[in-house]
Amino acid sequence: MPVPADWPTGEAGALAEQERLRPLVVPAGPAPQAAAGALVAGVDVAYDDDRDLVVAAAVLLDLATLDVVEQTTATGRIAFPYLPGLLAFRELPAVLDALADLRTTPDLVVCDGYGLAHPRRLGLASHLGVLTGLATIGVAKTPFTFTHRQPDDERGAWSPLLDGDEEVGRAVRTRRGVKPVFVSVGHRIGLAEAVTTTLALTPAYRLPETTRHADSLCRRRLTEAQQAYGTPPPGTPRQTPPARRRRTADPAPEPANPRCGGWLGYEPPF
Repeated sequence: MPVPADWPTGEAGALAEQERLRPLVVPAGPAPQAAAGALVAGVDVAYDDDRDLVVAAAVLLDLATLDVVEQTTATGRIAFPYLPGLLAFRELPAVLDALADLRTTPDLVVCDGYGLAHPRRLGLASHLGVLTGLATIGVAKTPFTFTHRQPDDERGAWSPLLDGDEEVGRAVRTRRGVKPVFVSVGHRIGLAEAVTTTLALTPAYRLPETTRHADSLCRRRLTEAQQAYGTPPPGTPRQTPPARRRRTADPAPEPANPRCGGWLGYEPPF
């Protein structure tokens, strides 16, 4: 999984890239419809910094049943240092590689993180959406640097997630008596529609089923990779493992959706 040659390697380049891409975010669009056979993907990433190892997972679910249709993983080297507000540059190369191996194009991608709820309005979900043209949302576990009041206790209650007076997302109660999640627009979907979709993906747990499956899969694959490469002795320079891609829970050989692969040739509008 090679990192793109022009991928930013430091803070200044990454900040400039966020400023360049931010105007391309489309913060409106419909929610995927279960009745129309919509498929929703979840993506997540796990790291081993000592081995310079990152594993991304993409898991595709049927929105009507929440059954897993397909899942893929990608393993490679860490593309960027950890810097607050620039997590997308650390995760996206692996995420894009895992998504590219899906045989069916998702109607929506759910990221474990932020979209417009970001200091520069370009969190991971928005960045991913602009690069691929896919509809995306962010569903985060914490409110990052923004403020909110606690939503009412019943499932479906929400309150604005605010940056000053600007609503950048919503704190959404997905389970009674459980702390909320923080939903924000990524790309090509509206905020109300993002909340509706999040609730459809959380029938039994606080976090969306997409996130739960992707988190579990990437952690399992990371453990397998760690076992394969062993424990580096103290002071050993980082070893970059060979790129590995893996698909599980394959559908039938022929794509179930005629849109399959259509986004792989997507040309970003910049």
